Amino acid sequence: MDTQDILKRVRKIEIKARGLSNNIFAGQYHSAFKGRGMAFSEVREYQYGDDIRDIDWNVSARFHKPYVKVYEEERELTVMLLIDVSGSLDVGTQHSTKREVVTEIAATLAFSAIQNNDKIGVIFFSDKIEKYIPPKKGRKHILFIIREMLDFHPESRKTDVRMAVEFLTSVLKRRCTAFLMSDFYVKNEFGNALTICNRKHDVVAVQVYDPRAEWLPNVGLMKVLDAETGHEMYIDTSDRRLRNAHHNYWMNRQKMLADVFNKSNVDNVSIATNQDYVKALLQLFAMRN
Repeated sequence: MDTQDILKRVRKIEIKARGLSNNIFAGQYHSAFKGRGMAFSEVREYQYGDDIRDIDWNVSARFHKPYVKVYEEERELTVMLLIDVSGSLDVGTQHSTKREVVTEIAATLAFSAIQNNDKIGVIFFSDKIEKYIPPKKGRKHILFIIREMLDFHPESRKTDVRMAVEFLTSVLKRRCTAFLMSDFYVKNEFGNALTICNRKHDVVAVQVYDPRAEWLPNVGLMKVLDAETGHEMYIDTSDRRLRNAHHNYWMNRQKMLADVFNKSNVDNVSIATNQDYVKALLQLFAMRN
């Protein structure tokens, strides 16, 4: 993809994402992801019913009467986008690949973040940390992020969600809201790492998937490719038992994912590449209010 083509696509995504964040997500994003941290504001005299854990013993000793610390909610957020760039994201319908949908969702969230005066950063991951862009504010920073998403070439095609989550836990000292965006085609367990990360940060999982992962179309012989290993094989989609087995495998996998998110207390949403992601995100926002 040449530079001119990338710039055109960046501009196209910017127009769409800014429109969505300005017109649709304006209030919902703010209320769903308002600052969860508490910043010290002032001290005042102790009143009946105050939590004794908030007593400022140094000030109380100085004035010979109890004073408590008063906190206020931090309005400014740091938003991190954890974006899966493994090979399986290149799969999709004629309409869009998973990678294209993830890019649009990430751009929309990024513009919603700067509208709220939040910082935004990105972690691109496969089975390694491919690139870390520290959180910053501003439109210029977001356009750089979108350009990277459109033209990023990972070194590996495999996936390791656990490693990405552990990296976020260690690299970001201050609490953030993190959007973990993947198709979650993973072979290793990541639930424990996600639980630990979600205690420190506010993690939201966004699954983007190809509808054919749920239901195979009946189109006779079909060549399928494992985008992460490169393995190819032919399957007979006219075989109803094969299609049912494929669907059952998908349902079991989704149940396992749901269990992981529930145990980790992580809000999540699943979006197909042929689905309206705006509606799905609004439902996610509403669930958090």
